Amino acid sequence: MEKLREKKGFICDMDGVIYHGNILLPGVQEFVNWLYDNHKQFLFLTNSSERTPKELQQKLARMGLEVDESHFYTSALATASFLSSQSPGCSAYVIGAPGLLNALYDAGITVNDVNPDYVVVGETRNYNYESILQAVRLVEKGARLIGTNTDLTGPTESGIAPACRALVAPIELATGKSAYFVGKPNPLMMRTGLRLLGVHSEEAAIIGDRMDTDMVAGVESGLDTALVLSGVTTREEIGQYPYRPRLVLNGVMDIPG
Repeated sequence: MEKLREKKGFICDMDGVIYHGNILLPGVQEFVNWLYDNHKQFLFLTNSSERTPKELQQKLARMGLEVDESHFYTSALATASFLSSQSPGCSAYVIGAPGLLNALYDAGITVNDVNPDYVVVGETRNYNYESILQAVRLVEKGARLIGTNTDLTGPTESGIAPACRALVAPIELATGKSAYFVGKPNPLMMRTGLRLLGVHSEEAAIIGDRMDTDMVAGVESGLDTALVLSGVTTREEIGQYPYRPRLVLNGVMDIPG
């Protein structure tokens, strides 16, 4: 634990680490106070593409947690950055929530449902058969398929919900084309996170609840790894993976010294 507490920078997942839905998890307020009191650099790095950083900041504020907007980075922002660097001024057909659309607009990417360069899929509650049909047609015509992240499921107050990879799967299966996923564990997102923190990988730790995104991202990027059991992964499931987190914690309440 002392090795973890000595790190200069902390990359923290949100769903299952900071909250479930609209419920703040135990010890989060104390953990954030500890980060501020010890002058740590920290970033809430979420694979969810539904909300903007401002919306995430306001969501935490409604739960009683005050964190500046600059401490948030999402897979929507990472996806917009990737597309604008690959193909400046490109267009996309988007299946996703306002957080994704806003990020794309801000990066100069226009929405196009006729002949887009990309089909981009993120989490959304407006997922429907017509939008999947349209996405399949456009990918068949040559649009490249992008997923904001590889999460199959996400935790909510009422249990597990399908996430981005589950929503992309029908398009992949129907077209025979594989999506490119931008969020964790893609090194693109991790490198951006470290750059925003202003620390090197050996000076940073990642705290997350998923073995298949958070922990593998940390292992492959050279960060210290701490898995919390407050999200989707159980202690028994850890052994199913060929890699291990260095620490397994009940939740972020275990971190403040």
